[in-house]
Amino acid sequence: MTKTLIVCGYGPGISTAVAKKFGAEGFSIALVARNADKLRNGVKALEAKGIKAVIVMGTSAQGAVVGTTNGAVQRGYTAVVPVDGMSAEIDKLWEQGAAWLKAAGAEVVEISLPHTRYALPAYYIVAPAEASSNLARYDGVRYGLRVPGRDMTELYEKTRAAGFGPEVRRRILIGTYVLSAGYYDAYYLRAQKVRTLIKRDFEEVFAKGIDAVLTPATPSPAFAVGEKSGDPVEMYLNDVFTVTVNMAGLPGIVVPAGRDGGGLPLGLQLIGRPFDEETLFSLGQVIEQAAGRFAVTERWWQ
Repeated sequence: MTKTLIVCGYGPGISTAVAKKFGAEGFSIALVARNADKLRNGVKALEAKGIKAVIVMGTSAQGAVVGTTNGAVQRGYTAVVPVDGMSAEIDKLWEQGAAWLKAAGAEVVEISLPHTRYALPAYYIVAPAEASSNLARYDGVRYGLRVPGRDMTELYEKTRAAGFGPEVRRRILIGTYVLSAGYYDAYYLRAQKVRTLIKRDFEEVFAKGIDAVLTPATPSPAFAVGEKSGDPVEMYLNDVFTVTVNMAGLPGIVVPAGRDGGGLPLGLQLIGRPFDEETLFSLGQVIEQAAGRFAVTERWWQ
């Protein structure tokens, strides 16, 4: 039996300065909960503890099921970024999600985000580069794991070999390569320029009065653990929709919205304005309520 856990995930938009402080410029600090309302409560609890440098709750749409509907909730991407091999079930769910929001009072229109087609390759340059730089501190000398060696070099090599798994080592190698002399300008600097263009695309869309962008969460249903470990590029392609949020520094939420023919859960993603998380939580609830709850037949994690 295929074992799945259906949850709702949220990633806040974080500034470059804050991300660098936490050593995660190419990544997002995420929260996971059973549904959008529990995520909202979790974010508010963090805010109450004074964690405002990372998460700032918006004040719009307080107490509303649908956020601000005077603007438009964008369906996004379809006319701009065709995704080869995207499941027909996910495309149908995408249309259904737009219909649910429209039925709740939102205006749904299509948009142009021309540079988002470059988000995935740019992300897999920026993120490994940040990983390479930030993980260099785990050398077995100052703190963390230490595997003894005959000399400092062997200690360093054995510690990092034992402490990092295959995927982490792969990203460190890629990151070290794109940051090396002779390749920095060709790869890392160019990826950062693309990142700026992606951010500008969203700024222009939001300046037109758009409240949120609706996209699929992934181009295919979840694959089994280890199924794509032999082909990391194919595995990375499943991030084509979600990495855009990281590159643009925007808040995003993924909510369960349906199942495929094999019973695997499918999700939809909402991307919002900077610091307007409340609208995302409200719109996420609209999709959750329209899609209904998905019963878990086996509590396999216990």
